[in-house]
Amino acid sequence: MADHYETLGLQRDATQEEIKKAYRRLARELHPDVNPSAEAAERFKSVTHAYDVLSDPDAREKYDLGGSGGGDFGFGGFGSFGDVFEQFFNAAAGGGAGRGRPRSRAERGQDALLRVEVGLEEVLAGTRRDLQVTTAVRCETCDGSCCAPGTAPVTCDICGGTGHVQRQMRSLLGTVMTTAPCGTCRGYGTVIPYPCATCAGEGRVRASRTIPVDIPAGVDTGVRIRLAGAGEVGPAGGPSGDLFVEITVAHHDVFSRSGDDLLATIEVSMTDAVLGAQATLQGLDGEIRLDIPAGVQSGAALTAKGRGIAHLRGAGRGDLRIAVQVLTPQGLSSKETQLIQQLQASRRDAEPRFTKFKQGFFARLRERFHGVF
Repeated sequence: MADHYETLGLQRDATQEEIKKAYRRLARELHPDVNPSAEAAERFKSVTHAYDVLSDPDAREKYDLGGSGGGDFGFGGFGSFGDVFEQFFNAAAGGGAGRGRPRSRAERGQDALLRVEVGLEEVLAGTRRDLQVTTAVRCETCDGSCCAPGTAPVTCDICGGTGHVQRQMRSLLGTVMTTAPCGTCRGYGTVIPYPCATCAGEGRVRASRTIPVDIPAGVDTGVRIRLAGAGEVGPAGGPSGDLFVEITVAHHDVFSRSGDDLLATIEVSMTDAVLGAQATLQGLDGEIRLDIPAGVQSGAALTAKGRGIAHLRGAGRGDLRIAVQVLTPQGLSSKETQLIQQLQASRRDAEPRFTKFKQGFFARLRERFHGVF
């Protein structure tokens, strides 16, 4: 059997990057799509086999120690006493689980996470977004088979298609047989002599695609929406992982959120606060008619029933809670000042004084100024 290093034109101390570059160079020269001759096909098969061994650290180490790197029978050296017992009992148990059963090349793809920011208006009624994602998708050239068109995997001639090889090992307990994954086919039981040039034998490539997602009403920051099978496509045509869409609700200058309630502040003139008034306000979902009672005080909370956020689970909506801020007029004219003085004289209100501490009053002030209710 030809030396794998010579096959790739490398020194024995070549790095993994040098091994990869050498393989790519030779593959471009010998690939059947480029060079259809029978001689090139045999060389390409040898180059691929050499690369499979030397690109796998474990297989390369075995090869450098005198093995074939492809699972040939040989005698290993003595390891630690613990290693001896491990190898002995592994052999006694028939070589471990999975003996004789090659593993599948097709594996499930990874899950993907995408963060999406939505506005408070979209949270109110729900929305639909078309998301642009770049993930692994099935290779169209080989349809996930990993093989160049017109070719197929062939049974590994080292393990005979089992994906495992047995080796003799001399230990303090005598000669034992151990079973390990085949270093040539990496446990698959088959090798791919002509990998697909488009996906480099992966069966998948990275590409951008559009995925529609329905964002339900009532979502909040941190909520994740699971799109089954919309994640990374697995190697060798394996099933796709899932795509998780994590929601972030954008800040709104007027409205904030407390659970499923909306919070806002309304400024009321002193005269409207004294006499009462009706106001028409523009909400997130249309106009809101609000009755301002006569004598309303700063810090009072008014409620618009059912004008909050839809419940994410269940029917109905929260409320819109509105804090009142009474505005003290400034820059009064002389006539306006006289009217206020007349009102003051007629009311004969008590002069400013300390009064009993009221936790609720200060709490409302603090909450109003900090935007929390």
